[in-house]
Amino acid sequence: MQPVLLDAADISRWVTRAWWPMLRIGGFAVSAPLVSGAYVPATVKIAFSVGLAFILAPLAPVPDALSIFSGAGALAAVEEVLIGIAIGMVVQLVFEALAFAGQSISMTMGLGFATLVDPQHGADVPVLGQLLTIFGTLSYLAVNGHLVLIASLAASFKSLPIGAANLDRNLLWSIAGWGARVFEAGLLIALPAVIALVIVNLALGVMTRAAPQLNLFGIGFTITLMGGFLVLIVGLDGLMSGVSSLIDSALAAVNEMVASRAAAVH
Repeated sequence: MQPVLLDAADISRWVTRAWWPMLRIGGFAVSAPLVSGAYVPATVKIAFSVGLAFILAPLAPVPDALSIFSGAGALAAVEEVLIGIAIGMVVQLVFEALAFAGQSISMTMGLGFATLVDPQHGADVPVLGQLLTIFGTLSYLAVNGHLVLIASLAASFKSLPIGAANLDRNLLWSIAGWGARVFEAGLLIALPAVIALVIVNLALGVMTRAAPQLNLFGIGFTITLMGGFLVLIVGLDGLMSGVSSLIDSALAAVNEMVASRAAAVH
């Protein structure tokens, strides 16, 4: 058998074919749910980016005139990283909204002091925010959201080709608008519990005004805490429906963003 000889041109071509997809996938690994968590070691993120880049490289056509060491190549590299970050951030904003909703409920019912270390961010968050984040993670995995997101990432190499001017004003505005809608949805998830707890606090205020001898600090905290847990238990079905709907909307938004760019290209 004749030995297979590899020259520098072949190696350079293979490295170039894998380099550009790896940049977009690396940006995706920095912002996507689960993969971007502080509990995931950097070596695992790098191995994930490299392995997925070799798998998706055949789907990512690279212009022959695009050089890694040119000014246009540097701009294209920055653009690829930003595209990957944008695709992952659309869904990551859902988990930020859930943490925001949990924090709003915790502060209203008096659990703001009870915090846990969130492995996703490596910071202290209220326990209800952590609980809603866990609910969101389980729902995200139950609908195979991670696979849907990777499929959207693979489709983006066709709709957002490497080396093209993909980051226009419309794309950035769509991401910003989606972020506003996500936090609005997070506020709507927390709104029933917050309104119920505000009514409880108003009732406690009236009781204190009518009977000043009552120890508000002795009974108010207990009543508010019990009322908060009761509201959460009663509204658990609606809470989970809101979380699932928010995740489905995020995945649909990613697919719509990729599909709309594909229609614009064609």
